[in-house]
Amino acid sequence: MATGHTTTKRRIALVAHDGKKDTMVALALSFAAELQDCEICATGTTGGRLEREVGLTVERMLSGPLGGDLQIGARLAVGELDALIFLRDPMTPQPHEPDINALVRACDVHDVPCATNLSSAKLLLAQLLRA
Repeated sequence: MATGHTTTKRRIALVAHDGKKDTMVALALSFAAELQDCEICATGTTGGRLEREVGLTVERMLSGPLGGDLQIGARLAVGELDALIFLRDPMTPQPHEPDINALVRACDVHDVPCATNLSSAKLLLAQLLRA
């Protein structure tokens, strides 16, 4: 997990491909009380839905294809994120696949927990937020 921050709030990035946005909203609803106490950043459309449908305060980046994945990757690289949940749609080709791979790779390089599917996202949030 990233270190060096003075706040006790968890800093979590939430990203979801179009085919997984409903799943991300449902996930956030199930952890809404805990996520309210976190600093959340998300890519554009995902962040907007989390604000409207879950009531979270979200710092919205650009949409993924326009560079939002890279913005989140930059935060991750300088220790400004404690975890990434990126609900990927493995069945739909993504035009910005290199950016997606770079973001997940950055989690590995900087030893930041990363969940890319619903099951691992639930486990990660349960451990990170309820422990």
